[in-house]
Amino acid sequence: MIDKLKTIKDRYDALSTELSRPEVIGNQEQFRALAQEQSSLTEIVEAYDAYARLLDLIRQNKELMETEDDAELLEMAKEELAELEPQQAGMEEELKVLLIPKDKNDEKNVILEIRAGTGGDEAALFGGNLLRMYNRYAERHGFSVEALSSNMTELGGVKEIVLLISGKGAYSRLKYESGVHRVQRVPDTESGGRIHTSAATVAVLPEAEEVEVNINQNDLRIDVYRSSGNGGQSVNTTDSAVRITHLPTGLVVSCQDEKSQIKNKAKAMKVLASRLYDMYKEEAQSEQSQNRKSQVGSGDRSERIRTYNFPQGRVTDHRISLTLYKLDAFLDGDMDEVIDALILDERQKKLTEPA
Repeated sequence: MIDKLKTIKDRYDALSTELSRPEVIGNQEQFRALAQEQSSLTEIVEAYDAYARLLDLIRQNKELMETEDDAELLEMAKEELAELEPQQAGMEEELKVLLIPKDKNDEKNVILEIRAGTGGDEAALFGGNLLRMYNRYAERHGFSVEALSSNMTELGGVKEIVLLISGKGAYSRLKYESGVHRVQRVPDTESGGRIHTSAATVAVLPEAEEVEVNINQNDLRIDVYRSSGNGGQSVNTTDSAVRITHLPTGLVVSCQDEKSQIKNKAKAMKVLASRLYDMYKEEAQSEQSQNRKSQVGSGDRSERIRTYNFPQGRVTDHRISLTLYKLDAFLDGDMDEVIDALILDERQKKLTEPA
């Protein structure tokens, strides 16, 4: 561990030297890339520097106890050692956590997609609950939310909606939401008071940057058509809606929320790039690890990850067997207790993985 920390410290110092060179300062792209790399190492380097200072203080006090005859100084050294030595193990655990490889997408914005699953209108209404939940969660964390495309029901439910959630660390918090969300409640239309079960699917993708996904325009088929609202009534008299098909993969993205065809195309391309990036990432990870589906945050969207039980007022995350009896607060965006537990669970699994 110490050798690895020294290597990181050397790289950090080398980056400081590079960033002070005039030719690097004059190259904005290179300067930004090096600054981002250095920023990603700052927390580890600061923790390592604090650890090194602690070890030095422990060493000094031990040397003092071996060489000093003054009783008062010996007592002071003994007391200081009693305070310092317990801190060593804690700092070492902290450094182990910091050395866990970070997901390079953690700081990215998020493309979040909600789709109604089994359950008809009730599933769409539950999709509307999830939409409000993620909007409220984003609000609590200072993230901004923009709808890229939507297909809503007349009752305010969600058949399908695609959101761009922007903010530092958005993906690191929301990536655990991918999967099937199940709801158990008595619908307003149920006269017999029977509990119905329905579901919605959530997909969370890191927003792809242009340099990460190369989309050949010759691989695209772009269709334009008139957008329509709930029930199919025309809401536009021009062909502003856009459907983009990526021919090599068969991925299809549609957008009709904007009145401008250009804006709809730009939004659709943003979603397509993120879906392609996610697909390529999934393929690479699948090749690298056969057990990734068992890991928290794997993003397996066929997995039932959470149940929202209204009669009991509980929410249960099945991946970590955590149940909270605070459903109303959770649906109001108070999700951090579950998300923090998922992060901790993933961290502990990575700490026990063989190097």
